[in-house]
Amino acid sequence: MLTLRSAAERLRRDLRAYPATLADREIAERELAVLDGLLAAGVPDTAALGQSMLLIAAAAGSVSALAAGVHQLRQAVELFGVPHHTTARSRLTGR
Repeated sequence: MLTLRSAAERLRRDLRAYPATLADREIAERELAVLDGLLAAGVPDTAALGQSMLLIAAAAGSVSALAAGVHQLRQAVELFGVPHHTTARSRLTGR
């Protein structure tokens, strides 16, 4: 859980430091807040983690300046058993 908190905080700092307009910045920030809430409640639900990670990746993953932070967050989420290669597929197909 400490790894996930640390990764979320890094990405939050990276977002604050990113000077350019980011159309989906609010989505990324909202989902980082959701992750904080999940962590505050104890061991987070893997489905909720996967959904937040997917939204964060969609909002900020294509920005090269944020890529390292998004990658670190993805690795932290995967520690909870949420593989990134199936999260996107299951979200799109409903499986």
